[in-house]
Amino acid sequence: MHEPLPPRYAAAVEPAPNGRVKAAAPEAQPAPRAAPPPRFQTFSSLRYRDFRFLWVGTLFMSAGQLVQQVTLGWLVYDLTGSSVLLGLLQAVRAMPFLVVSPVAGVMVDRFDRRKMLMLLQVILTVTAMGMGVVVGSGAAQAWMVFVFGVITAASWAIMQPLRQTLVSKVVPRAELPNAVALASVAFNTIKVVGPALGGVLIGFFGASGNFFVQGAAYLGVLVSIGFMYVPPTEPSSHRASLWSNLKEGLAYAWRTPAISALLVAGLVPSILAMPYQSLMPVFAKDVLHMGPESLGLLLAAPGVGAMLFTLLLASFTHLIHRKGVVMLCAMGMMGVCLILFSRTTTLPMALLVLVGIGGCQILYNANNMTLLQLLIPDELLGRVMSIYMINQGFSPAGALFAGIGTQFFGAPTTIAIMGALVAVMAVLMACFNPEMRDAKG
Repeated sequence: MHEPLPPRYAAAVEPAPNGRVKAAAPEAQPAPRAAPPPRFQTFSSLRYRDFRFLWVGTLFMSAGQLVQQVTLGWLVYDLTGSSVLLGLLQAVRAMPFLVVSPVAGVMVDRFDRRKMLMLLQVILTVTAMGMGVVVGSGAAQAWMVFVFGVITAASWAIMQPLRQTLVSKVVPRAELPNAVALASVAFNTIKVVGPALGGVLIGFFGASGNFFVQGAAYLGVLVSIGFMYVPPTEPSSHRASLWSNLKEGLAYAWRTPAISALLVAGLVPSILAMPYQSLMPVFAKDVLHMGPESLGLLLAAPGVGAMLFTLLLASFTHLIHRKGVVMLCAMGMMGVCLILFSRTTTLPMALLVLVGIGGCQILYNANNMTLLQLLIPDELLGRVMSIYMINQGFSPAGALFAGIGTQFFGAPTTIAIMGALVAVMAVLMACFNPEMRDAKG
C-alpha cells in the first residue's frame, strides 16, 4: 500500500560498541526531499504523493462537515420549531474547541498522528451512519442531535490541529506556504457549493440520507489516509506527563513574542469580523429587500472570493517574503470591506464587496497559519496549533455581540462598527507588534 520510504526517513544501520547492529536515529528533519520547482507554481506542493492524499482527504472532510452543518440546523428546527435551540446548537458545537483543543494538542505531539487520524475518521464515519439510521427510523429526538453535535465537534477539535501538523510533515519546508494555500482551496471550493448541496440533498433524500452522505465522505477520507505515509512522532515528549506537556506548550506560546502575537491576532476575525455572516438573513430582508434566493448568493460570495484569492496566493506565495505585512494588510482591508458592505444598498455591489471580504479573509488566515507552522518547533507544533484553534470556540461570543448590536443599532451600523474595530486592530498590531509585522516566511 505504501511506497518505499524516502532515504531521509529510513534509519541508517551502524555497528554498536558490543559488535551488534543497531539502528541509528532518523534525521531530524522529516520532510520529503524537494523536487525541482516547476515553472507553474500554483499546484507545486501536489507533486508530493502524501500531500495529494492529505489534500483529497481535506476535500472529502470539508464536504462532510458543511453538509452536516446544514443538516443539523434543519433537523433541530424540524423537530422543535425553536430558533433558540438553533442558536444553542451552534454554541454547543463550539464549546469543544475551548475545552478539548488544548488537550488535543498534547495528544498530537505525543502519539502516532496517522493512527490518531484514522481513529477519528472511524468515529466520525460510524456516528454519521448511526445517526442516519436513527433519523431514518423516525426515532430521532432533539437531545440526540445535540449529543451527535458534541461528539463530532470534539472530534473536529482534535482533527484540525492534527491535520495542520501533518502538512509540514509531508512537504518540504519551502513548499509549506503553497501547501497551506492549496489546503485552503480544498476547503473553500466545497464552501461555495456545500451549503447549497446540503439543502438539495435534504430535498432529495431527507435528513437521514444526508447523514449517509456524510458517512460516505468520511469513508473517502479514511481511504486516503490509508495510502499516506506520515513520519513518526518524536518520542521526546512521551517522558513527561500530559500536564507538563500542556504547560510547556502554553509557556512557549506566552514567552515567544511572535507566536503570542500571531495567536492573539487569530482571535480578531473570529470575534469581530466573521460574525457578519450571522446577520446575512437580516441584511438580505431588511436592507436589500430581497428573498431567500438572494441570501444564498450573499452566503456563497465570500467563498468565491476565498477560492479565487487562494489560487492567486498559491501561485505567487513563493514571492511573498514579508508574510506578516501581508497578513496585517489583509486584516485592515477586511475591516474596510466590512464598512463598505454596510453601506451597500444593491445586490451586485454587495456581492462584489463580499467577494473582497472572502479574499481578504483567506489572505489573512493562510499567512497567519503559514507563519505559525514555519516558526513553531515540530515537537511543540500540535500544542500551539491547538491553542490557535481555540478561536473557533469564541465565534458564538462574536455572533452574540453582532445580534445585540443589530437589535439596538440595526445590521448596517453593527457591521460598520465591526469593520472599524478590525481595521483599528490591524493598525495597532502593526504599530505595537514588530515581531508579527516583521515575520517572514
